[in-house]
Amino acid sequence: MAGPKRPPAKRVKHVPQRTCVGCRTVLAKRQLLRLVRTAEGTLALDPSGKAAGRGAYLHDRRSCWDTALSGPALERALRINLTEAERTRWRAHGEQYSDDDAAH
Repeated sequence: MAGPKRPPAKRVKHVPQRTCVGCRTVLAKRQLLRLVRTAEGTLALDPSGKAAGRGAYLHDRRSCWDTALSGPALERALRINLTEAERTRWRAHGEQYSDDDAAH
């Protein structure tokens, strides 16, 4: 005689985690912005998070963009050499984000 049947265990959905290149905070993948190195070797923003190529993740915070672009962190993560013109272009992109601590 078998014991009482147990209800099936609920499955917990896996949430992919990624690290912000700027501040090194680990968050859910969907909470960060993805930059991708394309096949041509250029850097592009990947809003879908699914574009082919090597990716790096950043908060939507100005300080994270500044930190990632001022040192070698972003280049190391993407295995790319950025020109000063590219750095300036991406710094300008990062300027659109605020730096409030509520988002961090």
